[in-house]
Amino acid sequence: MGTLRLEPTRVQAWAARSATAVWNAFDVQLVIYALLLAVIGLLMAYTNSGDTPLAAGSTFARGLIWLAIAIVAFALTAAFDYRWLKTFAWPLYFVNMGLLVTSLLIGDGVGGVARWVTIFGLQFQFSELAKILMIVVLANWIASRQGARLHGLATIVGASVLVVPALVLVLMQPDLGTSIVFGAILVGTLFMAGASLRWLLVLGGAATASLPFIWSYVLLDYQRGRLLSFLDPKADPLGSGYHLIQSQIAVGSGGLFGRGITNGTQNQLDFLPVQSTDFVFAILSEELGFVGGLLVFALFVALLWRVLLVGWRAEDPFALAFAGGLASMILFQLLVNVGMVIGIMPITGIPLPFITHGGASLISIAVGLGILQSINLRQARPTW
Repeated sequence: MGTLRLEPTRVQAWAARSATAVWNAFDVQLVIYALLLAVIGLLMAYTNSGDTPLAAGSTFARGLIWLAIAIVAFALTAAFDYRWLKTFAWPLYFVNMGLLVTSLLIGDGVGGVARWVTIFGLQFQFSELAKILMIVVLANWIASRQGARLHGLATIVGASVLVVPALVLVLMQPDLGTSIVFGAILVGTLFMAGASLRWLLVLGGAATASLPFIWSYVLLDYQRGRLLSFLDPKADPLGSGYHLIQSQIAVGSGGLFGRGITNGTQNQLDFLPVQSTDFVFAILSEELGFVGGLLVFALFVALLWRVLLVGWRAEDPFALAFAGGLASMILFQLLVNVGMVIGIMPITGIPLPFITHGGASLISIAVGLGILQSINLRQARPTW
């Protein structure tokens, strides 16, 4: 009886070629830029952890846990076929609404807010995940209205009807900053997908016309105080203007190269409140200086380029709309957060992606980037 010899089969050869194609389609640059920004975020968590950064429960220790969870979330989402998201877009929409209602019912926080839900000892903010789910729903809606229908008023109105309930639920928590981000996602997704600029301007005009009503009947007193404090923070230096004054001192004292990690006075002496979240860029500027801030901006520009490149290369309208929505969310939060820290925009509590300490924001962005990577892998387009 002859000896059975195992030789490579056509199936094995096809599998090898497929594995090579998948790796070529994997956007390594996207991952590198995101990881570098996350590492800078960990560095800020380390310097904001006081004298015991390695202790269990410190800001740095929690940051490591969140980053590990985010990496797993990214890998699982990238492995998932994004095309199923289009199939389950409507169920995801109602899940999204359910999460936001749950936050209102059982969420907690400082000062009577209902933003955080505790899961296995870790606090999670459902409104952060809601941003990504809303981008999925919007992208699916816009992708279904390609051609002449995309430029019609019905597309703008339909997209607004989808977003407004989530925006209102977040505003009720109350979380003014995140609710504004939903508006930015709406406009950015429609614009990048090619919706009519004329109708987008009409939408912008309607939003502007509603500002007096929102100011008088929707915003709370402390929210109005925050919005006005950036105009003249010295009018109330120990009250509404305190955050901004201390933030500007931190940014200005950093100079060109900064004071060095853990050497910032505003940080170590606790002059700057919420220094690991809303005002983390002030600490970054103080300790890493102007050069460090430029590096962060350069990484964001590179990341946003890779995000948009996924949409432009894809042949799926859903991919273009999703990439536009995700890029709009990241860019808007970057500009508003930094503008808030240096005093050219009102204080709204919008986090700085990757850098602000908090697991919900990091994991949500990881899921969004994972969906983009899934698009890359299913489109089989080399990204280098």
